[in-house]
Amino acid sequence: MSKVPLDTEVICHNRKAAFRFEILERFECGIVLCGTEVKSLRGKNVSLDEAYARLDDDEVWLIGTHIGGYSFATSQKHEALRRRKLLLHAREIRKLRPKVEQKGLTLVPLRMYFNERGIAKVTVALARGKTLGDKRRTIQTREHKREMDRATRRKA
Repeated sequence: MSKVPLDTEVICHNRKAAFRFEILERFECGIVLCGTEVKSLRGKNVSLDEAYARLDDDEVWLIGTHIGGYSFATSQKHEALRRRKLLLHAREIRKLRPKVEQKGLTLVPLRMYFNERGIAKVTVALARGKTLGDKRRTIQTREHKREMDRATRRKA
């Protein structure tokens, strides 16, 4: 995962994405939200576990993101699972279109955060799904690293 600048407030991570997908390229996107959604994000009431992004008519949409309701909202409440538009430059979308249309590549949200100006951002990755063997290899390398760390702690 890429480094988050120190002056950003991370709202949530998609921890499963790094295990399920091979990350090829990352993009920082703005996101179109209503007021109660922003308040819910500040309370970290959000989940990216089942979320993905899709290109439709030269626009990028975030689908499957659950932003819980804001408890203090009075009249204007939002839908928790509605489609949300992601803001990317046209040249980035033109660059993404042929890659996403390629077999096996998809857009996966990795994390959501507030930048230094307090604006909600989403890091979206162009990713390829891992095979079962790749996932096993990931688990194996993680376990080897854990064993080596334990061994070095015992010796120290």
